[in-house]
Amino acid sequence: MQIHQSAEDYLETILMLTQRMGRVRSIDVVNELGYTKASVSIAMKKLRENGYIAVDGEGNLLDPGREIAERIYSRHRLLTHFFMQLGVDEKIAAEDACKAEHILSEETLAKIREQALLHDAEESAKNG
Repeated sequence: MQIHQSAEDYLETILMLTQRMGRVRSIDVVNELGYTKASVSIAMKKLRENGYIAVDGEGNLLDPGREIAERIYSRHRLLTHFFMQLGVDEKIAAEDACKAEHILSEETLAKIREQALLHDAEESAKNG
């Protein structure tokens, strides 16, 4: 099933908030993303109707939603780390990663992962 970038962002945000806070309410998503309550309410309803989240007072991710969120968040962390290795400021690296995480192919991400790991190994050997 094709999922839009905005839905991926919502799922990723729910995952991050769950990890940080244990439970997620719509207002937490509003505060995290800076969107209006109405926009978040509409998006949460669509995610619920499509089987990505369950709203039982705690905004739980269902398996399809969790898989998408974990994939996007993993891409986000990798890209942020890689951009920082290049010397990009952490805040800018995270913002750029948020944009790129949705569009890069698995092949490109695999090469970025290889380069990031190689760089980490080289830095570790230097500091060894």
